[in-house]
Amino acid sequence: MQILNRKAHYNYQINEEIEAGIVLLGSEVKSIKEGKANLNDCYCAEIKNELFVINMHISEYKGANQFNHQAKRLRKLLLHRKEINKIKAKINTQGFSLIPLKIFVNKRNFIKIIIGIGKGKKLHDKRQTIKQRDQLRHYQQHNE
Repeated sequence: MQILNRKAHYNYQINEEIEAGIVLLGSEVKSIKEGKANLNDCYCAEIKNELFVINMHISEYKGANQFNHQAKRLRKLLLHRKEINKIKAKINTQGFSLIPLKIFVNKRNFIKIIIGIGKGKKLHDKRQTIKQRDQLRHYQQHNE
């Protein structure tokens, strides 16, 4: 099961991708495994030398009753200190943004998140992306 941020590659020029762990509650894990999470409009930020995912929506798990979680809350990312320092340096000096791209369950049954480091695209860059996608679609239709 994987959940994608479909608008990320359209709105941002992603230069680097980093895989990280994420701190979740039990009801959040079950909701993600059912595919009930949304990465649209979420982003990552540095708070007190740690990275957090902000505004990620994970629906409540029906079986959790009173022990359920809040749908939108801060969720801490699990990274090594060297990785956090490298990311902070890029964000602060070069104007990059941290964008969650994908949540998935790995082979060891852990939930991981892939974060992209990139810059926001301008309107003309977005038009170029649409043009390339349309050309690729047209080329694929004629070769089938």
